[in-house]
Amino acid sequence: MPQITFIGGGNMAIAIVSGLVAKGTNPDEITIVDPSAEQRARIQTKLGVKVSDAAGAACKNAEIIVLAVKPQIVPMVAQEVIAATPLGQKLVISIAAGVTLTTLESLFGQAAIARAMPNTPAVQGLGATGLYANAHTSGHQLGQATKIIEAFGICVPVEREDQLDAVTAVSGSGPAYVFFLIEEMINTGTKLGLSHQVASRLTLQTAFGAASMAAQGPATPDELRRQVTSPNGTTHAAITSLQDNGFGQILQEAMTACRDRAVELGHY
Repeated sequence: MPQITFIGGGNMAIAIVSGLVAKGTNPDEITIVDPSAEQRARIQTKLGVKVSDAAGAACKNAEIIVLAVKPQIVPMVAQEVIAATPLGQKLVISIAAGVTLTTLESLFGQAAIARAMPNTPAVQGLGATGLYANAHTSGHQLGQATKIIEAFGICVPVEREDQLDAVTAVSGSGPAYVFFLIEEMINTGTKLGLSHQVASRLTLQTAFGAASMAAQGPATPDELRRQVTSPNGTTHAAITSLQDNGFGQILQEAMTACRDRAVELGHY
């Protein structure tokens, strides 16, 4: 792996770097830039990587620059980087939500730029990330970006940049939908007479087990659902209630609202 500089030392950057180090990347090949001396000390102690408070200087020898900052900070970071070093053949990977390639190219010029949309399970090495790169990104650089992302989960390329808004609706915000479902299952379990502890343990293990079964295949989620749903049985009563109350439509509207908001944010 070439020299990589992460600008921003928050949870997502730490998750990515932790995955890279765990999979064999030399910590000396990684630099994390963060303005907080306290955070830099924590990062260095935890990961053993190099740290800096100067984005421009830290990017001079880097072949790959990862933007892991809040969207509103990206223009300031770009200005500092461009002033310090020519991008040349460097690859810029942005995980800043809503910052489009058009905006990134206006800031960094004709550079190789890839946008990635990760999600919070990345902190457990279980991320699901959509990836799209501009025309200046070579196949080799796309492979480098993919390798970095796969250090903390799966990488799924998309054919068009606007599909990243749908990625946001499916996986970017998706963990919140699952957490909400888990929350409501626990709450209902307690209303049905279980203690909070029992309802929590049963719900969490059920969610984990069901997700594992669906991920491992070969049966599709709808096939797995039908296998559990005996005609006129208890599960059938529950699924029928969900369908009668428009569960599918509710979820569709929620995810569409998420996608639409992602589109709006990309216009700012």
